[in-house]
Amino acid sequence: MPHPRNQDGRTLRVLGIETSCDETAAALVERAPDGSGAIVSNVVMSQIEEHAAFGGVVPELAARAHVAVLDTLVAEALSQGNVALGDVDAIAATAGPGLIGGLIVGLMTGKALARAADKPLYAINHLEGHALTARLTDGVAFPYLMLLVSGGHTQLVLAKGVGKYRRWGTTIDDALGEAFDKTAKLLGLGYPGGPAVEAAARTGDPRRFAFPRPLRGNPGLDFSFSGLKTAVRQAAEALVPLADQDVADIVASFQAAIVDTLKERLSRAAARFRDECEAADPTLVVAGGVAANGAIRAMLTDFCAGEGFRFVAPQPALCTDNAAMIAWAGAERAALGLPPAEMTVAARSRWPLDETADALIGSGRRGAKA
Repeated sequence: MPHPRNQDGRTLRVLGIETSCDETAAALVERAPDGSGAIVSNVVMSQIEEHAAFGGVVPELAARAHVAVLDTLVAEALSQGNVALGDVDAIAATAGPGLIGGLIVGLMTGKALARAADKPLYAINHLEGHALTARLTDGVAFPYLMLLVSGGHTQLVLAKGVGKYRRWGTTIDDALGEAFDKTAKLLGLGYPGGPAVEAAARTGDPRRFAFPRPLRGNPGLDFSFSGLKTAVRQAAEALVPLADQDVADIVASFQAAIVDTLKERLSRAAARFRDECEAADPTLVVAGGVAANGAIRAMLTDFCAGEGFRFVAPQPALCTDNAAMIAWAGAERAALGLPPAEMTVAARSRWPLDETADALIGSGRRGAKA
């Protein structure tokens, strides 16, 4: 099957499918020969209500929900773009990392569509979708520094090119989004935890509790949030029964510790970027659902202004899980003439963006600590 490329003056049109966790999504994107992109359609169905009663995502429920709605969402994405399946140049589906049941649903659907329409299939790393979104929305040139903060990942990554990433730092225990969710659950704030914590923190005193700034001053760029989570639990237990103001002060202090921790790591990452990379316009890209947090975004904006970095934060709908980023990653790969996947490609619950990185929690790579 010939590879779709657009160096010959054609615009590439790619259908994307995303089912790695609790959002079912389908989208159409276009990539022009000059490398610019456009979102033709982007349909997302959240499963928050299905999982809220459990305080987190239940994998089997998520997979069943994907099965129930994915074909409808694909049809809707094509309809909004006013195109038929045969009009697309390629299919892109998330193949990992994520919940294996959901990944299988999306990848098998992508395979079926690709086979039925005789189109190439691109099996996309979910993390690469996040990493490349800024090129779709803002035309960011390589190399750039990326902060990925989500429910499953907290990483500092150097993006050198499509398929060329170096993980500079990752969490050695909990991902940042997981820490938000667990803190919210502990304090009875509901699910999803990130928005609930941010809302409660607005009326809190961030100086009331001196929570730790994990790994502060340690060499390297890794993160740790389990100790901070323990400190929150101990503070809450000491105050039982908790008043509303106690909860607000705890989460405000928790959020302040997160912001300080991120800023300290970013300061070192920015210095390393200047030392190792030649970039006319140094850029920090933020991605992942936690990037929607207002306090974190405000810190990143101020940090980049002070460091002389361009700050790129795609709109919140494109920071959380979506299929437009998956379609775009497929389009970027197709434009370079990179080979599509074989129909035997399998879903992967773990799949590191940087295959050379040491195995650590949060890296997406299996190993002794994974």
